[in-house]
Formats: sequence, structure tokens, C-alpha cells
Amino acid sequence: MSWQTYVDEHLMCDVGDGQGHHLTAAAIIGHDGSVWAQSANFPQFKPQEMTDIMKDFDEPGHLAPTGLFLAGLKYMVIQGEPGAVIRGKKSNREREK
Repeated sequence: MSWQTYVDEHLMCDVGDGQGHHLTAAAIIGHDGSVWAQSANFPQFKPQEMTDIMKDFDEPGHLAPTGLFLAGLKYMVIQGEPGAVIRGKKSNREREK
């Protein structure tokens, strides 16, 4: 199975809660910032955003005070696995320019 198939068939599927909830976007990105697979609507991120995400893997909790940013949009950092998975939920605020 390819990483793209994994994103398309496993990450973007119904979460099984009986209410039809699913992710709106997903990606698998390497530690060097290269995109291995992504959903069609995954936002284009900025280099600094990727740097901050990678720092959170090295220093879990780095993003919690400021939030996770992708394409300038702010996401609240929610449950994850320190050093392995970062999960975010879209916030109503955008990064100040």
C-alpha cells in the first residue's frame, strides 16, 4: 500500500462515530519537510511553519502556547503522542501579519 492510498482510504474516511465525521485534510510529511502523501485540499504550508512543527517533535509542547499554523491559519494543538503525532483543531483566528 502506498502512503497516498493510506491517506485517501484510511485517514480521510469516516471516523466511525456513527455521525459521519471525518478529517477535512490530512498529510504525511517527512522530517525534511517533503510531502509523502496528502489529501487534495491539504493547505500549502510555509517553511517556518514546518520548522516549528519539527521543533515540537524534538521539544514536545513547543507549539501548545502559540498554536499550530498551516498556510497562515491557526490550529489549537490537541491530544497527540509526544514526539510522534501532533493533532490540531482549526481555530477561528489567523496569524497576525
